[in-house]
Amino acid sequence: MSAAPALRPPRTVLLVQAAAAALTAASLGWTLWHGLAQPGIALAFGLLIAVGELARWGARPGEREPAPLGAAGALAYALLGKSAGETAEHGVPQVVAVVVAGALVGAVPHVALGRGPDPDQMARRVLTVSFAAVCFQPLRTAAAPRHVLYLLLILALTALCDAVLAALLLRARTGYPYGPLLRDELRALPGVGSAVCASGAVMALAVAVAGLWALPVLCVPLLLTQLAFRRYAAVRRTYRQTIASLARATEVAGYTPPGHAHRVAALSRAVGRELGLAGEDLTVLEYAALMHDIGQLSLVDPVPEGATALLPAAEQRRIALLGGAVVRRTGVPAAVAVVVERQADPYYEQPLAARIVRAVNAYDDLSGESAQGGLRALEHLRLGTARDYHPAVVESLVGVLARGGVEGRVPG
Repeated sequence: MSAAPALRPPRTVLLVQAAAAALTAASLGWTLWHGLAQPGIALAFGLLIAVGELARWGARPGEREPAPLGAAGALAYALLGKSAGETAEHGVPQVVAVVVAGALVGAVPHVALGRGPDPDQMARRVLTVSFAAVCFQPLRTAAAPRHVLYLLLILALTALCDAVLAALLLRARTGYPYGPLLRDELRALPGVGSAVCASGAVMALAVAVAGLWALPVLCVPLLLTQLAFRRYAAVRRTYRQTIASLARATEVAGYTPPGHAHRVAALSRAVGRELGLAGEDLTVLEYAALMHDIGQLSLVDPVPEGATALLPAAEQRRIALLGGAVVRRTGVPAAVAVVVERQADPYYEQPLAARIVRAVNAYDDLSGESAQGGLRALEHLRLGTARDYHPAVVESLVGVLARGGVEGRVPG
């Protein structure tokens, strides 16, 4: 049996990756032709970037910045004006060449184990570091007060450039609207993005005064912070896995069809992104969608096929309240229990997350596996927009489904 052909990345992704590859090739060629300026400084920063890539152990797919130390080192080299008072002589092509070489060296062990770097993240790093280096070139001779102000401005513009690129690539790969994705990236900037920018700037300023000895001194706190973040992320993953296991209780007991909770959670998350939810709001929505049917465990007789959407309003309300009571005992945030409790209320009394869970649950309950079933389910939702289902949520659900659901893509 022949293997299935690999799915070709969207055109926008290919264009961004091609631009980064062309810039990398040109920079490597220029550097090889003209030679390295100040090889000691280039080697020190290249090693720092390689160590940052090596420290990527434990990173999970989808992390905003799996190698923050490497990213900070790359940014510091792009913003380096002096080293121990000596003017730095490297240009933009050498910055790109050193960053790429260091990242490739650090990625060798990961590639050997089948966990190579994400091409999208590598393309973003090349383009954003190039942007920062180009902006910084005219500022090498600026006076100290102006130098710091300009440096802050460059950091802000570089962070914005990276957010724009990240949202663009996600838009191409997922088909989600660009506006909410960009807002999500901008909201995340005060987190790891600002830490990388601040660390890069501090490294560049410290090396300008103290020389290359400042690099190992500044690396240790960053590595410890990265380790702590990895442990925190592992705890969050375990927490989510526990919730997902609880959500399967209704399936194991025969109250809901297999995979129902996970389908509702995935589709609810897609609709939530469509409507502009991000961060903790999106997490609350996902947890509530996973646990929305847990109240059915209190029923003596299961609802046929677990479809609560066709039950009388009073019975839906009773199951929702029972579910909320169970959720409150699990230790999840109270906001999750509120969404579960209020999923059967009239939509004008519900928070947005409850509106989404109710509409998506009804769609999954009524659609079955056929296209005709999906059309009938959408017709039921649209007929219920007077009380049960918010019109904007229904239309967002239609838009997500039109792109193929949670796996949908649109042309780049």
